[in-house]
Parts: sequence; structure tokens; C-alpha cells
Amino acid sequence: MKIRKILLLIVMSVFPLWAGASDALVEALAARARAFEEPADLTPLIERAGTRKLVLLGESTHGTSEYYRWRAKISQRLIEEYGFRFVAVEGDWAALYRLNRYVKHLPGAEPDARAIMASFDRWPEWMWANEEMLAFVEWLREWNAERPPEKRAGLYGVDVYGDETVLEKLLLKLRRIDADLAKEAETLYAPFLPFAGNARDYAMHLARGGAAFGEGAANAYAHLREVLLALDVDAQMTLNVLHSARVIMNAERHYRANIDHNLHGWNARADHFYHTAETLLAHYGEDSQGIVWAHNTHIGDARATSMGRDGSRNIGQAAREALGADHVYAVGFGTDRGTVVAGRSWGGSREVMRIPAGGPNTLESALRALDMPKAMILLDDATEVTALMAVIGHRAIGVIYHPEREYPGNYVPTVFARRYDAFLYFAETKALQVIE
Repeated sequence: MKIRKILLLIVMSVFPLWAGASDALVEALAARARAFEEPADLTPLIERAGTRKLVLLGESTHGTSEYYRWRAKISQRLIEEYGFRFVAVEGDWAALYRLNRYVKHLPGAEPDARAIMASFDRWPEWMWANEEMLAFVEWLREWNAERPPEKRAGLYGVDVYGDETVLEKLLLKLRRIDADLAKEAETLYAPFLPFAGNARDYAMHLARGGAAFGEGAANAYAHLREVLLALDVDAQMTLNVLHSARVIMNAERHYRANIDHNLHGWNARADHFYHTAETLLAHYGEDSQGIVWAHNTHIGDARATSMGRDGSRNIGQAAREALGADHVYAVGFGTDRGTVVAGRSWGGSREVMRIPAGGPNTLESALRALDMPKAMILLDDATEVTALMAVIGHRAIGVIYHPEREYPGNYVPTVFARRYDAFLYFAETKALQVIE
């Protein structure tokens, strides 16, 4: 606890007073806030997002019903009205690819999305095994049913976790493609097999002087790419196999960062997020557009937060740098109070917890002053408004949460006008409906 207090004092000294939760900020927010109740009310946001290459939809928690439902409503309109080709979520590649087969009616697809979700067993399983997500999956499957295979929209995972499942499925796929290639891959991946999915054991192996698998993973990826392109394998299979190999490569890098101080574990994961989106855009073609669902800490530009001070980056920053800010649209989501699904320790039992009202001198307290149940805030030219450029605390709740000590530890110092292109605010929210 002493270390925690010291870190908070350092943050408060770097970002003094979180100056910004003032009358000027409330007035600036009120001038831009528009009430919404139906998807049609979000048309100004949809029109702006619809012209972008990549739309990033956030969340201030991983367990709030409204965030999933409204990200789904926005995604539906972007797919229907602007032809967006995929949704990529902050989940595992292998697990979400099972849902991708389902929504795209691909050969070998399992017949029941609820059963697929109920089988998700990597904690926090509730993130993608919930009724809100199921409703979107069923809508996407129905949408795709009326379109030819080459026009169907996909559903994928952008995260680096679940590599043990990815590796298992990768070897199975290779056996179906080419027996010799499968044997070569088994040999290449053999040194990593004991550590797949177990960052702790791999870190201990390295700490004891064991050989790293980084070069081996990169060589395996390069070899598979070369051979698959020569074999002229189906594009869907090539995407799945090659990106599975990329997950293993980046998971190893993420694991190795636990003990190698020259690496940055958060950035290894953040880079994988963006490379996944980049791969999917390339897969769907030069003019394709995509959507990413992830936490605000991933989709809001890291350079507009305290994250940037320790060299951390995220997909929000990477996408703006690679594609250009005019081709990216980042929408943050936040609440003042309500309930949320979370755990008190990693791997612990999930609980429905109470989110207290936003702390003083925070973005949430300023939004509360608007006295609006739901508000859409568009940030066009907001960098010209002094109050919106002030540093202010902005809530971020993860899968581990302790409401009783939320403030100020769960608040990220933020320059609101630079972090997002738009923001959806919900005064009170409810916990996800989890699929058991």
C-alpha cells in the first residue's frame, strides 16, 4: 500500500490537481453533448465514423451491459450502411475464430453460438460469453446469410492470449493441409510446447538460463508463410494459419518481457492488437474498413494519457500513426455509476459489484453535472477548447476491481480532446448478463 501511495503522489505531481473538472469543463461538455435513446440518434457519429478506415469502440469496464449493446448497435449501422467488413474484439484469436466460422457460415462451423460461448474457459470468460455479445453474433450471422461468401462480415479476436489453444489448432490445421509441413512445424514449435499458455513457467525457464524461443517463433512464421503461399492454400485457411503463427510469436515476446527489461510487455500486446487489425484490413482488400472493440485504455490515444510518459503505446496511437488520424475514429465509453461484472483477483470468482459515483475533479463528475441519462459528445475541433485540453482523471476499470478503493487509483490522467474523437456517456449502467 505504501508503494501505491507513492506512485499516486508522483502521478498527482506530474498532473497537478487534474485541473479541468470545473465550470468551464462542464460548459464545454454541455455545448457538445447531445442526448440519445435510439441508434438513429447517433447518426452524426455514424456519419463521421463511416468514412474512416478503422473505427475503435471502447469501454471503461470489461463487464458493462450498455457498452456491449451500444457497440453492437454502432457496428450494425456501420456494416449495413457503410459496408464495414469485420469486427475484431479484445479476445483470443482461436476462441473468436469459432464464432467467425459460425457468423460467416463457413465449412465446419459449429451449429450453436451459445454452446460455443459456454465452452469458453479462459478467465475472464464473461468478456465474450455474455447475452449481449450473443445477440450481436446472431444478428451478424443473419446478416451474412443473405450475402454471398465474399461479401460476408467477419468476427475475430485481436488479443495475444490463448496461445496454447492457438498452437494446438494450428498443428491440427497443418495436418489437414500437408503432412510434411505439419511435421516441420511440430519440430519448429517443439521447444515452446511445454510453455504455451504458461507465462510464469516460461519466465522461470528463461530466468534459469533456458533458451528463448523468440527466434524460433519468427522462423516458424516465416517458413509457414513461404510454404503456404507456394501451396496456393485457400485465403481463409491462410489467414487463420498465419495469424495463429503470429499469435504464438507475439505471445512469446509478451511472456519474455516479464523478465527482459529491454522489452515492454504492454507494448508487445498493443502492437499485436494493431497488427491483427492491419492483417484483417489487408485480408479484406484495399478499400476495406474494420471495427475494433477494446477497453478505453487500448483505443484512446495513449499519448493523451499518463501512459505515454512511461513509453506505453496502444492501438489508438498505433492506428493514428500508421493510417493517419483522418482515417481512424476512436469512440470512448463511460459511466458515472452502476453495477459491473469483475473479479477481486486474477482468476478469482466473478462478482456483480457496485460502481460508485465518479470521484471529485474527474471527467465522470463533470459529465454527471450535465444531468443527462445518456449523452453523445462529438469532439470535432475540440483541441481548440482550453477546458477540453486540461488534464483530468478518467475512470478505467479492469477485470480486477476493488470499488472500495477506486478513487483515485482507477483514474487515468487524460487530455479528453486528444484521446478520443467522440464519447458516449451513460449516467447509470448495469452488469453484463453472463452465459454460464
